[in-house]
Amino acid sequence: MQTSENPLQETANIKNLPGFDPINPPDPKLIDSCVHCGFCLSTCPSYRVLGKEMDSPRGRIYLMDAINEGEIALNTATVEHFDSCLGCLACVTTCPSGVQYDKLISATRHQVERNYSRSWIDNLVRKLIFSLFPYPNLLRIFLIPLFIYQKLGIQKLIRATGLLKLISPRLAAMDSILPEVTLKTFQNNLPTIIPSQTEKKYRVGVILGCVQRLFFSPVNEATVRVLTANGCEVVIPKSQGCCAALPEHQGQTEQAKALARQMIDSFADTEVDYIIINAAGCGHTLKEYHHILENDPEYAQKAKDFVAKVRDAQEFLADVGLTSKLSPISNKLLTMVYQDACHLLHGQKISVQPRQLLRQIPEVTIKEPLDAALCCGSAGVYNMLQPEVAEELGQQKVTNLLNTGAELIASPNPGCALQINKHLQLQGKSISVMHPMELLDLAIRGEKLKL
Repeated sequence: MQTSENPLQETANIKNLPGFDPINPPDPKLIDSCVHCGFCLSTCPSYRVLGKEMDSPRGRIYLMDAINEGEIALNTATVEHFDSCLGCLACVTTCPSGVQYDKLISATRHQVERNYSRSWIDNLVRKLIFSLFPYPNLLRIFLIPLFIYQKLGIQKLIRATGLLKLISPRLAAMDSILPEVTLKTFQNNLPTIIPSQTEKKYRVGVILGCVQRLFFSPVNEATVRVLTANGCEVVIPKSQGCCAALPEHQGQTEQAKALARQMIDSFADTEVDYIIINAAGCGHTLKEYHHILENDPEYAQKAKDFVAKVRDAQEFLADVGLTSKLSPISNKLLTMVYQDACHLLHGQKISVQPRQLLRQIPEVTIKEPLDAALCCGSAGVYNMLQPEVAEELGQQKVTNLLNTGAELIASPNPGCALQINKHLQLQGKSISVMHPMELLDLAIRGEKLKL
């Protein structure tokens, strides 16, 4: 067990500078529940990379408490430690005292965005991210020049020179995870209502996501086929937008609330039994709508009703049971490794269900990687905002996955898939990364993988 020196040493000289405002600061009662035992340190990815007490959950809680008490300021010296947090929630799983660090860091990030002035370049990058990524229709337009950028070979040239990394590590990080933009990226082939392929048992809504619907549309299509093959009528409202995960995780309060209201309204008259999501980060935020909108007199109860219906696709199928026959997806025994996405494992406590489903596919063996609960470094937009830490975590994650000897990686989150694919390429490996829904879809349709 590690002991802290003076955790406020870096910032102890700062007095009478701006702190938190009265609107939902980190709750002192939640802060006091931390006994500073240090169990969180070994599971915290930022602490493992940076090695600083202030870049651990325990250290950040010290900072929150000191800012609450007016002992130190909310400034660059403190904000950088809050920014280094990936929000992976591994510490919540590990903590023997049940500290609700997720609520503490969420409240802190909203405070930071309201009360701290970032540099112009930081604001510019964040403005770009939050003006594009949560709006798939706008992002689709922005992808047109990126499509040209890739097809003309400009991207290969830029990457070969390393020029972009010299100009801006953050822009280089964005470029490094950019998947291939194809004509399919600009299409939307899913109708509003898709009937069940068998006797209808459930009427479910499906959320398409933002990155998911543009870069991983085959995952959405596979999810719909799996659901309809197992007795579900699927409803996909055209009015749905972003789930609000990206702005909520980065403290963009009003944007997150607006997107949550839009999502609730889009499913208001659909009369669905469940609302299904196949992206881990999105699912965690969807299940938090009752907290995001708890002070909204019009939407507080609507949010609770909405949350009661939200299920991860794997969670739902494991609960109701697969009724369709599954066939082998390879001509030989297939060894795969399942990669736990943080907001599924730590945020939603879903770990067993995906493995249960995958093991139902005939002639499949699932390996377990070292440090399975450690974040891959994607963490929403973390790998774009904190590329140095994300790089090391991505390299560690891919090395651990490869060391299992698996022939295929199953990943339930688009951000994780992009991060893992990037580091597979950097290590010169060409192993497929697929969503569990894609694998189940192949098994239902009796198709074989091309490994």
